Amino acid sequence: MADLQFSTHLKWRGTGRDGEGVVTLAEDGVVYSAPASMGGKGVGTSPEELLIAAVASCYSGTLFRLLKKAGLPVEQLEITAEGEVTDYPTQAKFSRLRVSPVIFGADRSRFEEYARVATQARDHCFIGKAIAGNVSYDVGKVDVK
Repeated sequence: MADLQFSTHLKWRGTGRDGEGVVTLAEDGVVYSAPASMGGKGVGTSPEELLIAAVASCYSGTLFRLLKKAGLPVEQLEITAEGEVTDYPTQAKFSRLRVSPVIFGADRSRFEEYARVATQARDHCFIGKAIAGNVSYDVGKVDVK
C-alpha cells in the first residue's frame, strides 16, 4: 500500500473574526472568513463550509461508485450537506454533519436498496471517517428520481 500526500496553500490576514484568507484549490483561489452568523466578515466561504464540502464531496464519489457496484441505475447525484455548531460562542463545537442525496436515473422500485447503499457510502467515505467520533455524521433523507 502507498502513502499519499496532499497539500494546499492558504493566505490569511487579520485577527480572528476580522480576518479573511484565500485558499488555493487546484489553480483557483477561494476567499474565506468567519461567517457573519459567528460575528465574522462573512466574505466568501467559511472553514465550516469547507469542512462540510470536503466530507460531502468524498461521500458523493463514494456513493456513486457503490451504487454502480451494487448494479443500481444512477445517472447523477445531488448532495445537500448541512453542519451544526453547538454551544456557540462559549464552547463552540462542530457537532453534526448530515448528507442528503438525491439520486437521478434511479429505479424507484428499488428505493430500499438505494437507501442501504447511501448509508454504506457514509461508512466507506474516508474523509467522513476522519471526523468519526468527534462529529455526528449521518445520512438524512434519500430521494430517488
